[in-house]
Amino acid sequence: MNIEKYAVKSGDGFKLSDYNTDDKDGFGTKSEGIEKLATNQEEMFELQDKYYANDKEGVLIIFQAMDAAGKDGTIKHVMKGLNPQGVQVYSFK
Repeated sequence: MNIEKYAVKSGDGFKLSDYNTDDKDGFGTKSEGIEKLATNQEEMFELQDKYYANDKEGVLIIFQAMDAAGKDGTIKHVMKGLNPQGVQVYSFK
């Protein structure tokens, strides 16, 4: 997985439309995604402690989809295991 293509180095001129919103990044099957999610959740847990203690950097995740597309369930599933004190969720229209 190449996360660099998703990294935003500066907020200047950022537009969500510059990013492919249906990118599957090479995941062919659901089981491949589940396996990678488990690995990523371990790494996210470790990085959350470092980012939260540093208080200078963070991670922004944007979920964009139609109503009833499963955004809430996805957020709960992906963020499982993280410390809620270090997570902020905002809904906007």
